[in-house]
Amino acid sequence: MLAWISENIATIIICVALVAIVVGIIFSMIRNKKKGKSSCGCGCSNCALNGTCHPKK
Repeated sequence: MLAWISENIATIIICVALVAIVVGIIFSMIRNKKKGKSSCGCGCSNCALNGTCHPKK
């Protein structure tokens, strides 16, 4: 088992780093969604889903 880990340590480190980045992006998206921030950078006045993304409170 230790031999396999030592042979593949670079791959393991890269995979762990990629998983950490993806988890960070997902948490950032969830946090922005809870704050009411939009995922797009354009205005919502011409968007067909305006009422769905930003319901009136």
